[in-house]
Amino acid sequence: MVTMRDVAERANVSIATVSFVINGTKRVAPETRARIEAAIEELDYQRNVVARALASSRTRILALLHPVLEVRPNATVNHFLLSAAHGARERGYDLVLWPVNDDEQMSHLLAGGLVDGALLMEVQFHDLRVDRLIASRLPFALIGRTENEDLPFVDIDFATTIDQAVQHLRSFGHRRIALVTQRTMAPSGNEPGRIMRVESAYLDAMAALGEPPAVVTVESTSAGGREAARELYEDFPEATAVILVNEGASAGLVKGSRALGRAVPYDLSVISAATTAELGEMIEPSLTVMEAPASQLGHLGVNALIDQLEGVQDAPPHIVIPCALVPGQSVGPAPIR
Repeated sequence: MVTMRDVAERANVSIATVSFVINGTKRVAPETRARIEAAIEELDYQRNVVARALASSRTRILALLHPVLEVRPNATVNHFLLSAAHGARERGYDLVLWPVNDDEQMSHLLAGGLVDGALLMEVQFHDLRVDRLIASRLPFALIGRTENEDLPFVDIDFATTIDQAVQHLRSFGHRRIALVTQRTMAPSGNEPGRIMRVESAYLDAMAALGEPPAVVTVESTSAGGREAARELYEDFPEATAVILVNEGASAGLVKGSRALGRAVPYDLSVISAATTAELGEMIEPSLTVMEAPASQLGHLGVNALIDQLEGVQDAPPHIVIPCALVPGQSVGPAPIR
């Protein structure tokens, strides 16, 4: 590994002079600075992060808090992660995934001084991690929302997304529309905010239609999708369409419905919401999806955090963006019954 001593020898200066240039702690003659900078580039010297933190009280490292040990990231989450990482790098920061699942891990993060700020995902409606972050005074931003919408956040506009999905199905004559969401380990009433907002928007839409709701909650797996197909078949046979907000269950729902003699879209129309167009193309028939603005929101979320750190934020951002309809082959006319 290249050291500061190597740079000093290549530039024919003292280690202290190299340190002055790297840390910006003392003026160095322009010609000397040029030799040092050339040596750094030639040797591909990578400055030690710990040393930089000690010198500036900043690490330029951000933690992305996601309970990956409890909630397996899917394709949409990966889009969020990658766009946030790219956005951080564009502004001179590094983003590290911090799998916070319990209070002890949260304490390590807050006490270690390893990061300048935190970006929180899989946000619960009543989120104790947010309380800890507020108490610690560590700058943070949310991808998602808690009950306190005064905090800095970016999120999917689930109300508009569900309303548009319902209207699309209505245009094909569907009125008995079911909802399939994701089962989580969170206590009832404290599920991730995204699930609670989806269910609330769906219930409002069904009330406006004057139709009874049909909500099915399953694991985010292919087996969970097959379980949803069975439950729809047995408990809600009058449903002619389903809005699926459970990416991992997509293929299982279509396969399970087919195994029960319900062809998509002839017997059951399906819209997969808050997902990716790529996933819809991987299933036969290709799914009509409400594509999540994951890349846009990941970038906006990390910028909201960095703006706090750099003092360029006038007010906490409150940004919601709806999913975009991408038609596939999984929605058709409501069957006559």
